[in-house]
Amino acid sequence: MNLNKNIQTIAKETLRKEADAIIKVIEYIDQDFEQVVHEILSMKGRLVITGVGKSAIIANKIVATLNSTGTPAIFMHAADAIHGDMGMIREEDMVMCISKSGNTEEIKVLLPLLKRTGAKIIGLVSNEDCYVAKHADYVLKAIVAEEADPNNLAPTTSTTVHMAVGDALAVALLWARGFTSEDFARYHPGGSLGKQLYLKVDDIYPKNELPVVQETDLVKASILVISKKRLGAAAVVNAQNELVGIFTDGDLRRMLEKYDDFSALTIAEVMTRNPKTIAKGEYALRALNQMREHDINQLIVVDQKRVVGFLHISDLLNEGIV
Repeated sequence: MNLNKNIQTIAKETLRKEADAIIKVIEYIDQDFEQVVHEILSMKGRLVITGVGKSAIIANKIVATLNSTGTPAIFMHAADAIHGDMGMIREEDMVMCISKSGNTEEIKVLLPLLKRTGAKIIGLVSNEDCYVAKHADYVLKAIVAEEADPNNLAPTTSTTVHMAVGDALAVALLWARGFTSEDFARYHPGGSLGKQLYLKVDDIYPKNELPVVQETDLVKASILVISKKRLGAAAVVNAQNELVGIFTDGDLRRMLEKYDDFSALTIAEVMTRNPKTIAKGEYALRALNQMREHDINQLIVVDQKRVVGFLHISDLLNEGIV
């Protein structure tokens, strides 16, 4: 072991080894992988994923990813399985055994018992010539040349590759199911991620005031409307109540710089025409992206050409999606 290497060099070498291993494993995506996807899609039960040690941790992560993308999955610790947890396995299930060596004692004891349940077995291993590979119905190969640590002992590269293959399986299943962002939102209703996927403009804007002025109104009267509604802006409409502009704090500052006397000015003379809008029924995330794109703090919510509300950046901040 070279003790003179600096920390950055060690970190970069570790990441490079793991990245190279993931790229290398691409060549092992074969007919077995494709068949596993079809089998999981058609199974009547759940995908039960098992392992011990670091493999158990990876199994839990893969289970979480599968459940969140529409594939029912549960974790079963291999050591606990032979002490009662085997009772969760049904013939209509499939079981995936994760093991670097494929010769772990707990897995070797468990595999014949799993066979008796009638459930089909998938092996996710880093060793093609192993007990699991010889006895599983399907083998997903996560072959690695070496671990990232200098002694080639600590599970690092192997666990990274196992997790990457699990992600590849989850995404392949997601695509095959036609899993949409709306489906994803159903499984992730909480937190900022969930809100980005399901929260709509309509859920927010009705809580706000609706400052609207006619284009023929005098500026003085319009300023009073803006002040009263406390949104820092007012939508400007014509005689047919169609949106024609917006008057903001910025327009007010520009007007004061240009005019000494604005007592006779109408709002149409100083407003901003063609304001940015968001359609009623759109997702709040789209409104946020639009505000960011145009570097603005508010959008007028419209239904066709009719003004129905205002949406402010602070609304999105309060909802936690920024």
